[in-house]
Amino acid sequence: MKAVVQNRYGDTGVLALREIPEPEPGEREVLVRVAAAGLDAGVWHLMTGLPLLLRLMGYGLRAPRIAVRGREAAGRVVATGPGVTRFKAGDEVFGYCESAFAEYAAVPEDRLLPRPAGLTAEQAAALPISAVTALQAVRDRGRVAAGMRVLVIGAGGGVGTYAVQLAVATGARVTGVCSTGKTEQVRSLGAETVLDYTAEDITARPERYDLIVDTGGSRPLRGLRRMLAPGGTLVIVGGETAGRLLGGTDRVLRAALLSPFTRHRLLGLMASERTEDLAYVTGLAERGELTPVLSGVHPLAEVPELIDRFRAGALCGKAIVVP
Repeated sequence: MKAVVQNRYGDTGVLALREIPEPEPGEREVLVRVAAAGLDAGVWHLMTGLPLLLRLMGYGLRAPRIAVRGREAAGRVVATGPGVTRFKAGDEVFGYCESAFAEYAAVPEDRLLPRPAGLTAEQAAALPISAVTALQAVRDRGRVAAGMRVLVIGAGGGVGTYAVQLAVATGARVTGVCSTGKTEQVRSLGAETVLDYTAEDITARPERYDLIVDTGGSRPLRGLRRMLAPGGTLVIVGGETAGRLLGGTDRVLRAALLSPFTRHRLLGLMASERTEDLAYVTGLAERGELTPVLSGVHPLAEVPELIDRFRAGALCGKAIVVP
């Protein structure tokens, strides 16, 4: 089968489209014929092995433990391993899926859900990582409520487009921050105000917010706190600073240390891949209350270029890869 693989850490030059053996499903695993896979920030981190802290978390010290990239997918079950009870061959499924940038993937059955008939494979593949991360940032950590003033930084990205919609759905007054080319898309998601960070310093504005969701940004904590209302909450989702050891997690650590001594709640989020949360956002999508924003659909051969565009902030919403 064809798959996007790597045998060492590095930039997109380490990725190659190769023919490798088709995996066999193990205990309580199903073999899925991948129809669509999503691209998220974790793909870049696992490709580069950065921050270095990531390698100590079991992903491989000198080289990736899992050679095939991709973390979420939708497809059809073609075979089942021993002990599988939830799915059978022919079932349409989606969910968390390591090695998703391939024609086939072996996936634990408890990481998958049945794909609703009302969602395409491309839409379903865009939900597991980014929509669940947004839900945990806005609902669980941010405790969003009707009437709150919410600022979403990175509102045009994979997590940000969902965060805007989830906050709007609760009745919050949402301001989105994005680059020039994404402003109309963010406005169409329900944001009352859209700020172009390329045209102004958003931290210098007089507005104050009850909740700020910073999706993969690198702004200093001091500037973010300046935009918070008294008692407001900052949720840092990931982080993309250049530090090789800690990367963006240094802001999360500093926020945790500072939070007890301020009038603000300063929180980081390491999203949990929970199927119950995936089921929740999927229900919203089925009812038309949450719309996956797709930047495009691309073949496996374009994955390296796609990751570079993702890192440059050139994609609006979620990029989808199809074998």
